[in-house]
Amino acid sequence: MEDTLVDYITGKTVPNEGPEESRQMFERILVEEKGYAREDVRVDEPITVMFQGKEYRSTIDLVVFLEGKAVMAVRCIAGSLGSYEREILAGARLLYDYQVPFSVSTNGQDALVRNVVTGKAHGQGIDAVPSRQDALDAMATIDHSGFPEEKKEREMIIFRSYNLDKYQDDCSD
Repeated sequence: MEDTLVDYITGKTVPNEGPEESRQMFERILVEEKGYAREDVRVDEPITVMFQGKEYRSTIDLVVFLEGKAVMAVRCIAGSLGSYEREILAGARLLYDYQVPFSVSTNGQDALVRNVVTGKAHGQGIDAVPSRQDALDAMATIDHSGFPEEKKEREMIIFRSYNLDKYQDDCSD
């Protein structure tokens, strides 16, 4: 019998494999500690990047929205936070026609948070994850510009290279 759990955000039954327990812990933190509504959080947000002329499809674990704009892209992991920090930074730069302001890699107990536009560290630890109120306060000054076209191909390569463990051999023909 497959080990499953109920996703905190969606209410759907999901397999309990890989980083799923980390995701469930972080979903609870977003809602119960950081003040986001369940409706602010999208689970498994689709992303498509081009790699060697082919589409590579994957997902971003969690994307947090406020006032119709994504403010945080999250990669939930079971291993080393630093190993996935660059992947979620690239994903946050490529997901939409604007850069998602914050990227987070988390194991549900710790987090690495980056300012996506500058690429600089915003902080480490769950306390560094912006609360709903902090994100709302920052909305007036957040830069929602697109990622420079001349740098997109490199970011796509980085995202796909780090993301291979999530969806192996999932390039379309």
